[in-house]
Order: sequence, then structure tokens, then C-alpha cells
Amino acid sequence: MIESLPRREREVFEALCSLGEGTAVAVRGAMADPPSDSAVRTLLGRLVAKGLIGHRTLNQAYVYAPVPQADAVAETALQRLVQTFFQGSAARAATALLGMEKRLTRAEIDELQRAIDEARGEAE
Repeated sequence: MIESLPRREREVFEALCSLGEGTAVAVRGAMADPPSDSAVRTLLGRLVAKGLIGHRTLNQAYVYAPVPQADAVAETALQRLVQTFFQGSAARAATALLGMEKRLTRAEIDELQRAIDEARGEAE
């Protein structure tokens, strides 16, 4: 669903996802080229209406957060990223991501090895 959002709604949604939760001011601050404060509030309202985010009141301010389906949205965004920048190759994307990380924990290495084993059909 995220790819069908207008550009500004998608930017607001992605900024909120990166924050985890936040007020309109925090979302605006997380954006590279933010629209006006009132525009961010309007866009947040549209995302609430679409069911992508929710809000709660804290000290007379709305605090917005992605709804639980954010994991599915993240997967869709990742698929779009792989298609756009890595010619659809998850392996190329994974290699690029690993190149960004200088040190991996033993648990991360084990998790990657399990994923490789599953891809090879060697899972236990």
C-alpha cells in the first residue's frame, strides 16, 4: 500500500516509521525537506484516515505511531528498494548491506548463516 501513497504522505509515513512514534513537530524534524507544520498535520491526518498510523494524546499533544502492520509495509518498501537499486536481486542487496556494517555479532552471523542454509535447502 505504501507505494500507492502520494509522495508527501509516503515521506511523512517513512519519517514516522524511522522515529517509531512522534508528534507532528518531531515528524517534521525527521524529514529532509519538510512541508509546513500545518501540512505535516494534514498529511498525518490522512494517514490516520487510511489506517496506516494511529495516535494517542500525551500532554495535550497527539503522538502518532505506525499501526502494527508496519512490518508488512517495511517488507513492501524493502522489495521496492531491491527492485529499484539491485535489479531485483536480494543477494546483491544483502551484500551491499553487509558492506555497510563493519562488525557483526556472533548472533547476527548465525542468523545470516541460517538464512543462507535455508536458501540452499540445507535447513535442519
